[in-house]
Amino acid sequence: MCVTLIGGMDRLHKEYISAAEEQGHSLKCIARNERNFVNKIGNPDAMIVFTNKISHEARRKAVQVARSRNIPLQMVHSCGVSSLRECLSDF
Repeated sequence: MCVTLIGGMDRLHKEYISAAEEQGHSLKCIARNERNFVNKIGNPDAMIVFTNKISHEARRKAVQVARSRNIPLQMVHSCGVSSLRECLSDF
């Protein structure tokens, strides 16, 4: 399953990816609202948004993309690797 992670800490991206691979998922990390943000999201099977490390505008765009493309979305306030593992176990 391909999952897109929006938000989180830049220094933990490698740990996020390895935690997802341990559970059999491929993970794409988007740290912040960048140029072509909506295009970078792509067409994943699921999306996770770490809401405490992302702007309100990026969160709004992510929710809009998830609703328009019928993608399952989880929003979590914390941004730790253990939070990511819990979210991935729900998919």
